[in-house]
Amino acid sequence: MSAAQPAGVEHQFADAVLEGAGVRLSPLGPGDVDDVTAGCRDELTQRWLPLPSPYTHDVARAFIEDIAPGMHASGAGIVRRIEVGGRLCGVIDLKKTDWRARTTEIGYWVAPWGRGRGLAGRASKLLADWALSEQGMARVVIHCAVGNMSSQRAAVSAGFTREGVARSAGIVHAGRVDLVVFGKVSSDLDVA
Repeated sequence: MSAAQPAGVEHQFADAVLEGAGVRLSPLGPGDVDDVTAGCRDELTQRWLPLPSPYTHDVARAFIEDIAPGMHASGAGIVRRIEVGGRLCGVIDLKKTDWRARTTEIGYWVAPWGRGRGLAGRASKLLADWALSEQGMARVVIHCAVGNMSSQRAAVSAGFTREGVARSAGIVHAGRVDLVVFGKVSSDLDVA
């Protein structure tokens, strides 16, 4: 256990800022409440993610100030803002991390003002490659609802391989959904 880790936490992702492919992944802060609220209130975001509805400023504040730091402190994952030109354009995280198995899952959403630029794919590649090459992960997965084609395209563009469909494995506001499973392992990393 390193000195930077809280007592009782064996493993934890480095509290890093990642930059590449025109995106910056950095910690959320108090100035992000309005953009997180707007992004999570968006109809398309609400369609595919089981986020609170209505998504209020208080919910965003709790996510930014308590939930995200708690995930990191516990070793369960890490949450980052997807930033372009200084503005939050979405959020990405590593979650459901199993340090013994060295596996983790990426989740993301992109705000309406950031869509159509490939941000989810570029951010996913940056985060997954970092987790695999620098954080000791052996496998990173992305789960996408079967009907969420934009999210599936992002996973493929990030270098993930479609592995199959997990039936009735997810939940959205409309009910249960099948999830397409995408995986990336360390041997999939680009060789420079």
